[in-house]
Amino acid sequence: MDIVDIRAIEGPNIYSPKPVVKMILDAGDMDDTPTRDISGFNETLLRLLPGLAQHHCCFKSPGGFLMRLKEGTYFPHVIEHIALEMLNLAGQDVKFGKARRIKGSLYDVVFGYRVKSPAIKAAEFSVRLVESILRSQKIELDEMIRELARETVEKGLGPSTAAIVSEIKKRGIPVTRIGEGSMLILGYGARQKRIEATITQNTSCLAVDAACDKTVTKELLSMAGIPVPVGMVVCTEEEAVKAAEKLGFPVVVKPCDGNQGKGVSLNLQNPAMVREAFRLASEYSSRIIVERQIMGRHYRILVVDGRFVCASERIPAHVIGDGIHTIRELVDITNSDPLRGENHEKPLTKIKIDPVINMVLARRGMDLETIPQKGERVFLRENGNLSTGGIAVDVTDAVCTENRELAERAASMVGLDVAGIDITTEDIAVPAEKSGGAVIEVNAAPGIRMHLFPSQGRPRPVAKAIADMLCPENVPSFPLVAVTGTNGKTTTVRMISHIISAWGLTCGMTCTDGVYIGRRQIKEGDCSGPESAKMVLFDPRVEAAVLEVARGGLIRAGLAYEEADVGVITNIAGDHLGMDGVETIEDLAFVKSLVVEQVKSGGFAVLNADDRMSVEIKDRAKGDIIFFSTEEDNLVLRKHLASGGSGVFVRDGGVYFKNSDDEIFLMKVKDIPATLKGKARHNVQNALAAAAAAWALNIPSRIISRALRDFDSSQDTNPGRMNIFEMPGFTVMLDYGHNPSGFEAVINTAKSLKPARLVGVIASPGDRRDQDIIALGRVAGKGFNRIIIKEDADLRGRKPGETASLLCEGALSAGMKRDRIEVILNEEEAIAASFENALEGDLIIVFYEHYENALEAIRKCREKIAKTAGAAGII
Repeated sequence: MDIVDIRAIEGPNIYSPKPVVKMILDAGDMDDTPTRDISGFNETLLRLLPGLAQHHCCFKSPGGFLMRLKEGTYFPHVIEHIALEMLNLAGQDVKFGKARRIKGSLYDVVFGYRVKSPAIKAAEFSVRLVESILRSQKIELDEMIRELARETVEKGLGPSTAAIVSEIKKRGIPVTRIGEGSMLILGYGARQKRIEATITQNTSCLAVDAACDKTVTKELLSMAGIPVPVGMVVCTEEEAVKAAEKLGFPVVVKPCDGNQGKGVSLNLQNPAMVREAFRLASEYSSRIIVERQIMGRHYRILVVDGRFVCASERIPAHVIGDGIHTIRELVDITNSDPLRGENHEKPLTKIKIDPVINMVLARRGMDLETIPQKGERVFLRENGNLSTGGIAVDVTDAVCTENRELAERAASMVGLDVAGIDITTEDIAVPAEKSGGAVIEVNAAPGIRMHLFPSQGRPRPVAKAIADMLCPENVPSFPLVAVTGTNGKTTTVRMISHIISAWGLTCGMTCTDGVYIGRRQIKEGDCSGPESAKMVLFDPRVEAAVLEVARGGLIRAGLAYEEADVGVITNIAGDHLGMDGVETIEDLAFVKSLVVEQVKSGGFAVLNADDRMSVEIKDRAKGDIIFFSTEEDNLVLRKHLASGGSGVFVRDGGVYFKNSDDEIFLMKVKDIPATLKGKARHNVQNALAAAAAAWALNIPSRIISRALRDFDSSQDTNPGRMNIFEMPGFTVMLDYGHNPSGFEAVINTAKSLKPARLVGVIASPGDRRDQDIIALGRVAGKGFNRIIIKEDADLRGRKPGETASLLCEGALSAGMKRDRIEVILNEEEAIAASFENALEGDLIIVFYEHYENALEAIRKCREKIAKTAGAAGII
């Protein structure tokens, strides 16, 4: 078995609204072999992974997969379940999975995940495990699980960041993780906020620098009259000893720019202890602080946005004796607590034996082999940091008003929006200034585990406090519209973007010709996939987004966003069939329905009531449905309106909005230039879809109508879509039609213009099925008086002339005579030939591959005509 491709799809996708790993697996000669036919396979698999027996599979109760194994299931299905079981054993709680045949021996194996990189490894390990069983080879399954578990912890979000993510998502705000660290983007565009751990985009670099330099912090606090320990900065052991003697014992020695309690030594009673502490602190900084020891308990107060939030007493790492085990053994027992992790990934951190612990024990006349008496508490460190194995006790309710205000003043003086204020005092309920207490440090990026998971007392809503600061209620929303369909997507996207811009917002737009921020194109090319969408969604200048969503991107990579305000489906017609597992128009409808499934609560799905397949997926749509139709009497529309739904339709040449409460006249169809006074029926539909989306966004009708009056089919407004160029004696229309329904729409529009003769310059993408290319040729053969068949430069796997031959076959089958068909494979040459042979009154429709090539051909033709006319004038 071979892995052909493997990737993570991080956004909502056609398999699941949650992230999945998708593996394309070639089952090879095991394609048609059920598991029951391999002697001992099922037994070995269940011995290695007994948890598989509890998998539900397609049944509603545990044991479903076991039944499938006994019946005989196929290996890609088994690999799917192995991957799920491995991930669950590694600490990822996932259940979703599916395996299906693509064609031949190729299968899609899809399963959910929580942490990406170990999930991809799980797919690879699953295939390796099956192959090892089949070959009776030894496999280190335990090591595989350990590796996945280790990577899940290392690459997953820690509890503090996860709490912030959870709180933000409760508000309906999307969260995007950047890389594999803890940097997050909350929301989109100009409304986005950024945070890493507890450093926010509002945390100034200057404030962080001040907090990281303890001498600067102390000076700032002293300027505000906030009590701080008396101390001085030293650079040598001798200076440290002299400073300690001057200050008077006991003293504290710590690095000027350390964190997490690293290198800090407390309660130093003599010069020898100071020397030892200096050497330890020197491992973290070249500048060392010696301070007079402030006696009392160690407290941490969290201040967010200038306000007191909560407080904890921090108790240093310790063990409690049982009269049996050594201190080393007691540390191991303590570390076996499942709440303790290696670093910050769990509520508590394991106690790590290091020189600091040895030093602290030695001062008490102990070492790691000492057996404490039963009930004796042995402190292993003097600082209470959770990162060094300490625990926390919530004391929020005990903090007096004076100490709350003291912490708020300290945070303000340093300039931090999120700050951890360390106070040492005998009793946090008594003002520190009266009890001889002091502010020891002001911490940037304070850890919040101690407040979320105190060992004693109530957890506090610290993540909510941070979320309230970053994402307060009643802030302007970020309108997001997604548009999909077979035809009309690009024009509809451009129309909606034009309306939003007229509304006064900077609109980001993706479509088949590029990425735009406002009117500026920042990327050229087909940009209807998720990577292009991200360029818009995360650009801080963008105040609203309109995204064209194509079939290919949906299948390969899902959506770039979580939920849209409005999802639009223009229509669904046969195109791209036979590709990427999409064999029927129903398959295509299923893929495109994702856009209206991922609509937020209170949002809208805009559907074409004139299109059968769009109507059929209405039950998959989330949010409220707005149907649009070119006919008020459309039966689907009428039933929808009668049941209290909303619709946009045409009556007597006018466009109307209607819902259960109201009917609003928008404008006359003839006043929408893109519709050519209503002759371009497909652009009438596109305009209705755009108007419906804008209505769903609560854009005033006067702005919608004004914007649609300004939107025409010119090269500047809607490039490449039914652009009309008047040439001497004939007319040229450029369009991107590339499927039968697209051809028919443009041909019908062109006929309504009553040209003397209709000429088509046509091509077809080479990756379409033979029958689809022939059908395209048949439409051209019926609709045009003459055709020139060209081929795209990108043949998409076809031989030169092959696509053209199929188009010719289709045109002939429609009754077009052979002498009216010309084959010129090169696009520029084909366009030039159509111009050279044009007759008076011709309308030449060029279905282009490269828009710029077509424009260049028009320019050259005009130049040639001008030169010919000039020469004739001279003669």
